[in-house]
Amino acid sequence: MKLPAWTLTALYGALVCAVFASIIGFTWGGWTTDRSAKKMAEQYASEQITLAKVPFCLEKSDIDPNKLSKLTQVQEATGFTRRKLMTDSGWATPPGANAPSSALADACIAGLKIDES
Repeated sequence: MKLPAWTLTALYGALVCAVFASIIGFTWGGWTTDRSAKKMAEQYASEQITLAKVPFCLEKSDIDPNKLSKLTQVQEATGFTRRKLMTDSGWATPPGANAPSSALADACIAGLKIDES
């Protein structure tokens, strides 16, 4: 059995079209692999857990007798120094944890509405 002459051209065209569709789908179409979807879900869950702990941070700051001096120090600091001061204040230590969380410290800074300067 002999195949028509256009068969090879059609197969090459289908292959090129499939490659372009995959490239467009994964770059602009929003397609993801299983691994990247799991990674995005874990990152989102971690961010939401941190945001859920912000009220504890705000409550700790409200009951701290040295709140004003600590807030002034954090306000005057910049960058990583600001985060370090927040973790040193004790406000960014989640309930049941022994060490402060840097992600929670950043969220607490945002929750306390400290201006980024």
